Amino acid sequence: MDAAQVQQEVALATESLLKRIGSGFATMVVLGSGLSSFVDRIQDAVAIPYSEIPGFPRSTVKGHLGELVGGTIGSQQVLCLAGRFHYYEGYDAATLTIPVRVGRALGVRTALFTNAAGGIRDTLRLGDLMVIRDQLNLMQADSPLRGVPDDEFGSRFVNMYNAYDRDMADALALAGTEHDLPVTSGVYAAMSGPQFETRAEIHMLKVLGADAVGMSTVPEVIVANHLGMRVGGVSVITDLATETTAEVSHEQVLETAGRADGQLAELLAAFIEESVA
Repeated sequence: MDAAQVQQEVALATESLLKRIGSGFATMVVLGSGLSSFVDRIQDAVAIPYSEIPGFPRSTVKGHLGELVGGTIGSQQVLCLAGRFHYYEGYDAATLTIPVRVGRALGVRTALFTNAAGGIRDTLRLGDLMVIRDQLNLMQADSPLRGVPDDEFGSRFVNMYNAYDRDMADALALAGTEHDLPVTSGVYAAMSGPQFETRAEIHMLKVLGADAVGMSTVPEVIVANHLGMRVGGVSVITDLATETTAEVSHEQVLETAGRADGQLAELLAAFIEESVA
C-alpha cells in the first residue's frame, strides 16, 4: 500500500471513529494473541468490530477479538485494540500499522504494545511478563516507513535509539513489583513467521542478545516513534524458544496466554492509573 492509500484509509477510519467514540484519548493499548482480559478493565466501554471501521484491516488469527474499544481506566481515556494485524497474514508493513496512525489522529500520545512471545533467555518462565527495553527487527525489509514522503508524514528518518521510553519501562517494572506480578525485562526480537523458529535461528537470536521472540509489534513501534508517541511494551512468555525445546504450537501459545492474561491486565491497568500523565 502506497503513502496516498495509507493516508486515505487513515482518514476514512478516523472520520468514522470520531463520530462513534470521539477523540481525546490519552493512551492506546494493543493486545496480542490470546490476551483480552484488559478489555474488562475498561469503564464506560464502547466496542466496535474492526469489520465496521472503514479503512481498517481485518484480523484473521485465532485468539484476537478483532474489535476496537474506547473507554476509561481511572481518569484516563483509553483506546484499546483487542487484536492486531500481522505481516504473516499477508499485510504489508504500512497496512498493519494503520491503526497506530488512527490512534494518533484520535489524540493518543502514549502507546502500550503487548504480545505473546517465546522465551529465549534461560531464566524466563511460562507466564512471565517481560517489559520490553529494546527490540531487534528481523522481520522483513519492508519498513512501514518505506515510500512515505517527508512532507506528508514527517521525516522518515526516525531515531529509534530509545524506541521504548525508559521512564515507561521503569514504571511498568515498578507497577509489577508493587502488585506482586511476575515481571522481568528484556530485548524482544521479531521475525516474520508464521512458522516458529528453527534451533539454529534460536541460537542466532540468543547470540544477538534477544531475550524473547515473536512475530509482531516492531512495525507498530516504528510508526509510533515516527508519530512522536511515548512507547512501552510487554511480552507475555507463552512458550520457551530454547535450543532443546521440541514441541510448540499456536494452541499452546493461546493456552499459556490465557493463564497469564489476568496478570497482564492488572499490570496495564495499574500502570495507566498510576503512571500516565
